[in-house]
Amino acid sequence: MMIHIKVPATSANMGPGFDSIGVALTLYNHIWVEEIEEGLQIDIKRKQPIPIPTDESNLIYRTMCHFYHEKGIPVPGIHLVQEDFIPMVRGLGSSAACIVGGLVAANELAGRPCDKEELAQMAAKLEGHPDNSSPAIFGNMVVGAMDEKHLRHICMKLPEDLVFAIMVPDFPVSTEKSRAVLPDVYTRADVVYNVSRAALLVASVAEGNNENLAMAMEDKIHQPYRKTLIPHMDEIFAKAKEAGALACYLSGAGSTLMAMITDENAEVFQEQMSSYFKGIPNHWEITLLKPDNEGATAVKE
Repeated sequence: MMIHIKVPATSANMGPGFDSIGVALTLYNHIWVEEIEEGLQIDIKRKQPIPIPTDESNLIYRTMCHFYHEKGIPVPGIHLVQEDFIPMVRGLGSSAACIVGGLVAANELAGRPCDKEELAQMAAKLEGHPDNSSPAIFGNMVVGAMDEKHLRHICMKLPEDLVFAIMVPDFPVSTEKSRAVLPDVYTRADVVYNVSRAALLVASVAEGNNENLAMAMEDKIHQPYRKTLIPHMDEIFAKAKEAGALACYLSGAGSTLMAMITDENAEVFQEQMSSYFKGIPNHWEITLLKPDNEGATAVKE
């Protein structure tokens, strides 16, 4: 009997929430796992532009081994089946999905010695920040902060009519390259700018106030620097707001751009942006997603 793990895509660095605020979305990677007598067998069900390793360097398997070592459990023989639908190197949490999937898989095979809270602590330490891994585990929008030992977080349910339009280009932006363009020092004015908007974002979501999102999603910490890596980013954001977006932001480290819209104008927004993308360089795909409210799940099949 195999265990089926489903892990949602995530959109991190939400507006001013650099390395601290992320949301789970209804797009998923799937993992099937079972113990075998010995060794490692990995099957890839869906071919990716970037080849997925089928040996011990596979990220899911490496994370499973980390879990077993942390818990003092011998690593068993593993048969792993991987089917990825989250685009790789596009700022939608594909690496975090593998890390979370590996932790959940190992935890299930080991008889669930850890609850979701413990898994979230492990995942955040492996990732170095919680804004992808925590929403992948818990679902919804998650606000998190870390120190040397602990992750603290709050899950926040988003308004039911909110839709995330993911606009994915045909070029990647690596996390390493995206972090390299960031400055080491910020002005007091820019720090205050982001702190005020991050606070406004959390309060607005808590109150269900969509009218504040345009200002609440503004940022001066990472987006002004990373837009040099995304051709036409400002122009795309301006067009998206003309088409009815409540707010726009760079998802994760990029290259995906995100627009927050409502059910009411989703169809018109998709039509207008699809038409617009035909007239600019690169190939862009737009997909409408809802927030995922469950996070990672595991069932026996």
